[in-house]
Amino acid sequence: MPRYSYERLTALDNSFLVLERPKAYMHVASTQILQAAPLRTADGGIDADAFKRLVAGSLHLIPRYRQKLQYVPFENQPVWVDDPAFNLDYHIRHTSLPRPGTEAQLKALSARIMQQHLDRSRPLWEIWLVEGLEDDRFALISKVHHCMIDGISGVDLMNILMSLSPEPIIPDAPPYVPRSSPTAFELWRHEALRRLGLPVQALRDLRHFVDEAQNLRRELLVRGRAVAQTLGATLRRPSETPLNGEIGPHRRFDWCVMPLADVKAVRKSLGGSLNDVVLTIVTGAVRRFLRYRRVDPAKIDFRVMAPVSVRSEGERGELGNRVSAWFLTLPVGEENPRKQLHTLAQETAELKESKQAVGASVLTQVAEWTPSTLLALGARNVTRLLPFNVVVTNVPGPQVPMYTLGAPLLEIYPHVPLIDGTGLGIALMSYDGRLCWGFNADYDLVPDLPVFVQAIRDAFDELRALADVSPPVREPLAPVGG
Repeated sequence: MPRYSYERLTALDNSFLVLERPKAYMHVASTQILQAAPLRTADGGIDADAFKRLVAGSLHLIPRYRQKLQYVPFENQPVWVDDPAFNLDYHIRHTSLPRPGTEAQLKALSARIMQQHLDRSRPLWEIWLVEGLEDDRFALISKVHHCMIDGISGVDLMNILMSLSPEPIIPDAPPYVPRSSPTAFELWRHEALRRLGLPVQALRDLRHFVDEAQNLRRELLVRGRAVAQTLGATLRRPSETPLNGEIGPHRRFDWCVMPLADVKAVRKSLGGSLNDVVLTIVTGAVRRFLRYRRVDPAKIDFRVMAPVSVRSEGERGELGNRVSAWFLTLPVGEENPRKQLHTLAQETAELKESKQAVGASVLTQVAEWTPSTLLALGARNVTRLLPFNVVVTNVPGPQVPMYTLGAPLLEIYPHVPLIDGTGLGIALMSYDGRLCWGFNADYDLVPDLPVFVQAIRDAFDELRALADVSPPVREPLAPVGG
């Protein structure tokens, strides 16, 4: 057995490292709002030490959180190795809002924390515990580099650090014994041997593919057509809009929340899938925002990139990225929301039929053959020719109450990073009967982010009225001051 241990990053995971720029970080994040009472200390603060012990007792279940990057010489290919100097105090931060802290102040703090890059010499994650929020609440702001997790694995991680039980249980922390790391020469030698073995591995993969395919000719045609359609979708540039342009280093973060039952009632009344309803809400909001910015939506070809999970049930609980993508055109030129929904439902049905996500997945597999330096050059060119205006990602979360040491999780607002050229990112997560929206925007490109968030609410209210769904009692669900 080798005396050392390491794990090579996949091409997809590595792509999130090479896409990162001084003005464009590539970590995913969330702001979670919890009830403070179960963790309140005698002086009115939050027991940060108890939370730190909880994390310490869970890290053996997520070993990636104690690993850092090391690079193969000459290739610049990253690998994961255990961090011998791991220090939990660096990763768990404790701060406070001026009491009583408002949600507007929490949004501003979230934006400032999220716009700071993660230190690549350490494990790529942080959690900020923020006390002082009004109405006896506190917040957890977490950030994890996208090379470590995707949306689904982020939910799996949430299930590890949280509990279904309101009983505050702190697991014992087993001793951490880091495994030895390879030397630079050992990494280079292994990478050279891996490249020499790629043709053999390709033959094995081809044989496995032939064995698994029930109809080889049909499977090859499906995959070839999917790749062609994916390439075609990515080569067509969308229109320039006020939401696109060169981004700066600073961010704005905002959110809103909807009753999930109302979204489902709209879907049941008007048709389509839940995701079709979400995309229709985004369509209505973009249309309103373009008109607010004095742009005629009828003249705009507006496209979104929607990540699609290709994670199998057997891969649940594993970190890393198992995602593909859809590229959709939003019918922002259409005024009638019912027709918008019908158009989007047709488009998503055609995408499922065309297996565009399969095409993107195949291209990702081909990238495994590409040296890291060439991958970096390709990623830089991609950001100059983006085939979409905005990312919209929708992650299903737990539909039961979750607790952190007995503190109930009230809401969770996800955060998707911006690629250079995109001034707005939209992320959604459903949780315990709520649909929580998080909006990440460039500080200067979208100074009127609250206008867009209100346009989301207005677009949903219009759909709800069209479906004859009674407005809910907003007080328990809407953010205070939102």
